[in-house]
Order: sequence, then C-alpha cells, then structure tokens
Amino acid sequence: MDDISGPKLIQGNQACALGAIAAGCRFFAGYPITPSTEVAEVMALELPKYKGRFIQMEDEIASISAIIGASIAGTKSLTATSGPGFSLMQEGIGYAAMTEVPCVIVNAMRGGPSTGLPTKVSQADVMQSNWGSHGDYYPIVLCPTTVKDCFFIMIKAFNLAEKYRTPVIVLSDEVIGHMREMIVLPDPSTIEKVERVRPNVPPEWYKHFQITPDYTSPMASFGEGYRFHLTGLTHDEDGLPTADNEKIEAKLDKLKKKIERHGDDIIEVKEFKLDDARVVIIAYGSVAMAAKQAVMIARKKRFKAGLFQPVTLWPFPDEKLKPVLRRADLVVVAELNQGQIIGEVKRNCSDHTKIVGLNRYDGELITPEQIIQRIKEVH
Repeated sequence: MDDISGPKLIQGNQACALGAIAAGCRFFAGYPITPSTEVAEVMALELPKYKGRFIQMEDEIASISAIIGASIAGTKSLTATSGPGFSLMQEGIGYAAMTEVPCVIVNAMRGGPSTGLPTKVSQADVMQSNWGSHGDYYPIVLCPTTVKDCFFIMIKAFNLAEKYRTPVIVLSDEVIGHMREMIVLPDPSTIEKVERVRPNVPPEWYKHFQITPDYTSPMASFGEGYRFHLTGLTHDEDGLPTADNEKIEAKLDKLKKKIERHGDDIIEVKEFKLDDARVVIIAYGSVAMAAKQAVMIARKKRFKAGLFQPVTLWPFPDEKLKPVLRRADLVVVAELNQGQIIGEVKRNCSDHTKIVGLNRYDGELITPEQIIQRIKEVH
C-alpha cells in the first residue's frame, strides 16, 4: 500500500477504509447508507489494487452474512453501515459472536430511531452496539474522535477481532465520517498486524471451539483440511449442538471470559489534564473534541477541569474510571443522545460526587461553550 501512505487530506470515512486495508482487510460487503457510504466507495476503488474483493449486497442482513462467510474462509473482512442498517445487522453480529468469527463493522451513527436524521450527527447507537443482539455476548466497541483516530482504530479493531475471534464494532458518527483532516499515513512496514492463530495439531485432533487457558481457540479456515461444524445453536468444542448443561455453561463462559480476562489489552482511554481535576468531563467520539477545548477554557476560568475519554466504549473502562471519579467533585457526561453512557458512569461513582448530563439530540454538535455553561450551572 505504498501509494496510500504519506500525507493525505481525507475524510474520516476514507481513513476507516484505508485503515482497514492497512490492517489486511481484503473483503468488503455492504449496502450504501448515509453517512457511511464513503467507506464502501473507497473500498470499491482500493481493494482490487490489493487483490481484495468488494461486493455491494442487496441489504445489510446479506452484508453481515457475507463478511462472516468470508472470514470463515480465511479473509479479514469488513462492512460499514449506519442507523437502520446497523439494526438489521444485529442478528448477524450475534451469530459471529456465537460462532467466534472475527470481523469488523463500522457504524457511522446518525439520529433516530427509524430513518431518523440521515445527514445529521448523533451518538444514538451506543447502547445498541453493546446490547443490540440477543443473549449473553460481549462485543468489543471502539470509538474514534478524529480522522487520524479512524485510521489507527481500524487497525486496532482488526487486530482485536483476529486475536479474540470476535466481532468488533467501530462507532464513528456523521461528523467524524465527513470531517477532513490532513494526516500522515504510516509506512506499511511499521504497522503491527495480528493474524489469527492457526491450528498446529493434526486434523483429527482439531477442535474448532477448543476451550483453552486464555479462552481463545486456534481457527482453521474452510478448505484447509480441518473438519468442523458451525451453528448458531449453543455447541460443544467440535461445534456440534448440545443440551449438556456443563458444555452450555462452558461455551457461554468462554465468550465472556475471553473479553473480560483481556481488558488490559482491549480497553483504551485518553486522559487530558486529569491529574488535579475536580471537574471531570466525560466525552467520546466527536464530542471529545469540544470537551478538550472546554477543558482549556475552563482552566482559564480557574476551574480545575479535565477530560476522561473512553476509546473502548465496551467493555466499559470501569477500573480506569473509578480512581478519576474518586477525586472529582463534579462530573459532566456530554453525549449526543438522551443519556446512554451516563448510567455506566453513575454505576462507578461514589455518593459524594455530583454527576450531571449534557445531552444534545437535535442533529447538531455540543460546543465547548455549552459544556462551560453546564459546568457553571451546576458547580
């Protein structure tokens, strides 16, 4: 990918696509939907240059199914969507979780519900990204803030998907997707790419869903001579449906523990001026840009303010947030929705800390001035 390295003035959606290619993605299936469509457009143009394949599917259900199939065949795969399309993908995301198929889904969030606000910014799918599918499952959800973030978070998303055999969701939004920044794309040789662990045992010994000490299993691809069975039904280590209580519990524990036990590797947060902060702003995605500016303004007004920014939204960074909250007198949770992450913050907070939300869901961004005003109102 020499021709796409170096300085580029690009959109967030373009950066997502180029980051996917840099991570080794060689299959994209999707259906165009605002505001994610540019991800598909760039993949259609660029993937053939790297012997990859692009398919425009008939809908989002087919799109998620196609990337699951491509990944089972051994290819790193991606789809991108927004709002209603993300809802249609939920059963497929659950299937990928149950069958432990690595894949990446970009959701450029827009307002809703239903068709909602296709061309307006929102963070309305935060809860859906974690709880959208049914049953006990634990997706990894990453949230970029800048165009540069989009490129590097896509690499992280593919690496985590392959390492833990799980779907990974990248929650962008309309502003990040369409915002342009000058960024410098790295030399491809400097990018660390994680490949899925392949079996090192004879085919007759291979168990596709083997329960290993770290809860992740080696993964053979179709056509490599290893025999395995895939089903959305709860299954044993061979992939065969089971009603055995111990095997059911072991399977569901595996899905949980392979994420839970690797939080140090999966969870990432960014902190800005938190060392002495008594007023903590919690923001993610495009709102984090305004929040960082608000911290600088607040400091000039003698508020000891700081920013806590979850990059990994799910699993929620409980252990990293708790010490920050213990030092704070006031916490402002700024979100482009009616309050989807504030409950997670309150769950981690002691009684002495005041927690308030700043919510905007009219299709426009939260400004630094609005954050400062909210601090003044409740301080």
